[in-house]
Amino acid sequence: MRPFRFKACASPPLALACGLALALSASAARASNYEFLAAPQTDLNRVFRLDKTTGEVGACQYGLKEGSSIGVTLCYPPGEGAKAGAPGEYGLVASRHTGEGGVFRVDLRTGQMSICFVYDESSVACTPPAK
Repeated sequence: MRPFRFKACASPPLALACGLALALSASAARASNYEFLAAPQTDLNRVFRLDKTTGEVGACQYGLKEGSSIGVTLCYPPGEGAKAGAPGEYGLVASRHTGEGGVFRVDLRTGQMSICFVYDESSVACTPPAK
């Protein structure tokens, strides 16, 4: 029995094209390294951003700008406990509490959780992970 060969990539020029297509699809898979989740608080216009590999958390929200009808995007960088950590597999989970302005960062490999929130309107802070 002969091994299966994909004939569309058999010739050298086509093999190069197939290799490029494979490389592009691999880089597209890596491009989905972030997860976004709105805070559950119903009167808050804030979205959290998570780097799914490092666990780094930041947040942005809409803000009013004096003299402008468009407004501005206000972003809060990672602060205490929210900076990049050990490589892993992280996710964000919102509680169903409509008054909660933070989200849970979960480590999908260990089951540990942290609560992340905007601290003092200057940065995102996360509690130490616990299980």
